[in-house]
Formats: sequence, C-alpha cells, structure tokens
Amino acid sequence: MDTGHGVLAEAPSARSTMFSWFGGMTKGERRTFWGSFGGFGLDAMDIVLYSFAIPTLMTLWSMSRSEAGTIATTTLLVSALGGWLGGILSDRFGRLVTLQVTIVWFSVFTALCGLTSSFESLLVVRALQGLGFGAEWAVGAALIGEMVRPQHRGKALGFVQSAYAVGWGAAVLVYTICFQLLPEHLAWRALFFVGFLPAGFVLYLRKYVPADTPSPTARSAHGKRHDERFAAIFAPDLLRTTIFASLLSTGVQGGYYAVITWLPTYLQTERHLSVLNSSGYLAVVIGAAWLGYAAGAYCTDLIGRRPTFVLFSVCTIIATISYTVLPIGNTWTLFLGFPLGFFSSGTYSGLGAYFTELFPTRVRGSGMGFSYNFGRAVGATFPFIVGQLSTHISLAMAIGIFTTSAYAIVFLCTCILPETNGKALEEA
Repeated sequence: MDTGHGVLAEAPSARSTMFSWFGGMTKGERRTFWGSFGGFGLDAMDIVLYSFAIPTLMTLWSMSRSEAGTIATTTLLVSALGGWLGGILSDRFGRLVTLQVTIVWFSVFTALCGLTSSFESLLVVRALQGLGFGAEWAVGAALIGEMVRPQHRGKALGFVQSAYAVGWGAAVLVYTICFQLLPEHLAWRALFFVGFLPAGFVLYLRKYVPADTPSPTARSAHGKRHDERFAAIFAPDLLRTTIFASLLSTGVQGGYYAVITWLPTYLQTERHLSVLNSSGYLAVVIGAAWLGYAAGAYCTDLIGRRPTFVLFSVCTIIATISYTVLPIGNTWTLFLGFPLGFFSSGTYSGLGAYFTELFPTRVRGSGMGFSYNFGRAVGATFPFIVGQLSTHISLAMAIGIFTTSAYAIVFLCTCILPETNGKALEEA
C-alpha cells in the first residue's frame, strides 16, 4: 500500500544484487527504514544495559539474584502492556507520532535508572521503561511493513529486527567505556545516563521521516465504534488469527528466553566451561545473531513465512541439544555459539512481516502489538519455569524439554495460520 512515502520503485540495474530491494526505495522510504531500524536498535541498547549493571548492583546494594531476576521479568511483563497500548495508539494517532513518543519515553526512564538507590526504586523505574520498550516494536514494524512492497517486506522487516543485535553490540561498547573510565560505583550510573541519548533520535524522525498517512480503510475505521479498533482483533473474523499469532509469538520468544537465560548457566555450572565469560564468545554470539536476522529476512521472502519459522526452529533445537548432549570443551563451545545465535535470532525475522500481513489495516497496530507482546509476556515466564523444573530433573533435560515444546508450538501454529508471502496489504 501507499502510505504517503511514495511507491517503491525497484532499480532495474540493481535487481541482481542482494540489496536491490533497498536500492529501489525512494528517499522517503529509506529514511523511514532507518527510522524504524534506529528506533529498535536504540530500544534494544537501553534494555540490554541493565544486564551489564547487575553484577555491580548485587555488590553495591547486596541485591540477590532473585531480586535481579524480578526486575528483568517485571520489565518484560510490563513491556507486553506497552506493546498493546502502543498498537492501539498507533492505529488511532499514526505510527510515526507514536514511535517518537515511545523513544522519548524509554530514553527518559533509562536515564532515571541511574538516579535510583534501591531495589524498589529501580524496579519501579524499569517497569515504566518497559512500557516504551514494548510499544516500539509494534509501531516501528507496522510503519515499515506498510511502506514496503510485498516481495521485499520480509527482508525489510527482518533487517529492522536485526537492529537488536546492533543495539546489543552498542550496549557492550558503552559498558566497556564506562567501566574502564569510571570507578564502579559511578560507572553503572553513567551506563544508564547514556541511555538518554536515543531521545535525540526523535529529531531525526521529525525532520527526515515522512508522516504516515492512513489508508482509506484506516481513515474510515476512525469513524466507527471503539470495537472496530482494539476489540476488533477478538471479533469472530479475526479471533483465530489473533490466538494463533499470539501462540506463534509465545513459541518463538519463549524458546529464545529459555535457551539464552539458562544455557550459559548450564555450561558454566555443570560443564565447568569458562569461555562463556569471554569477549570472544560474546562477539561470536552477537555477530551470529545479526547474520541470523539477515538470513531469516531473506528466507521469509524466498521460501515463505511458514517454512522459515520451521527451518530455523528445528535448527535451534539441534544447536541446543548439541550443547547439552555432546562432550564439548571451551573451543567447541565458542564454535557452537555461532549456530545457536544464528538460528535462535533468525526465527524472529519473519514475525514483523507475517503479523503485518495477517492483520487488516484498520487494526494492524493493535493486532501486531497484542500478538507480539502476548508472546513476550508468556515467554518471560519460561526461564522461571525451567528453573523450577530443574529442581526435579537435570537442568539440561529441563532446557531440552522447554526448548522443544516452545518450537513445537511454532510448528503447530505455522500449520494452522495461512502463508502470506507476497500478499498485498489491501488483501490482508
């Protein structure tokens, strides 16, 4: 559809290249792409900064692991609410305006984390930060998804998703600089203060990114009752889509959280491997994650949305089982970090394009926001359940059971939901 950015015109001379889809965009469309990419990357950087501050806070505040985990889980749960609200607001007031508000919101509350002085105050501020964090994905994905041609939608949204790896890498860089230049009791505060800088990105959005113009379908929806907006995703004609899109998101994100949260602990405590703490391992996983997002982006357009989910899910299960079954040492742990980061991240790539196409224009933001963040909220409980289960069975078996179950849900949902590759949004 045309959202006021112009029609995507593919450059004939660049058709044979991997990035012809990007070269064929108009100037306004490329700016919109970078607006969504930058917003999501900065969003990811701000949310990841907390993980680097945990060891210091546990020392300075005598904060327990349970309390540190409670803050992380609470942020994810509240981010689900933020995603639902962001979707509703973007359907009503427009994607670009809502995107700007969410970026300012999570930037301000990230900076305020640096002023906290107790577990309780940090818990409240991080929860409020989660509202903006959750809203940003749905709004940015809908904005770029409505702009790109159907045959390139998977690539564009997959590359926007890859901004998470870029934000992750930026957080590592910020952490390294702060803790090398400042004493520990000041470095963690500076770490969060840096998180305010993304608010300046709004100036780029306001100046360069064209405002989205609602389609005739969306404009007519504004004159209808409220149940034509958010409640409409639970109406009989969309209920089945909403349910299985939410379950698909749960499988993708729950499987990812279970693996990323507990696999390093398993390798350190039961396999007694030390490479997990090295910058080399972190660089491998982050690099693999970006490449996985990119590969998943191309696969969603090349072989379809559903086959890509199945392919990457199966490969993630194989990589996880290899870690828990094979007698590996530090060297193989480093090498296996690549396929694990590659496939677990690549599974995410298709969500933006798929959800954009599953929901009609009048409630696209609401549908995407609810489905994605329902998966985030439920998936956030998976690490807790794995931990509880590991008190009765081995941690390796608990990880294997939950990872396999999560991606089995992905497979089930892809069998039920329709293939939408190449579908024009007016037909959605």
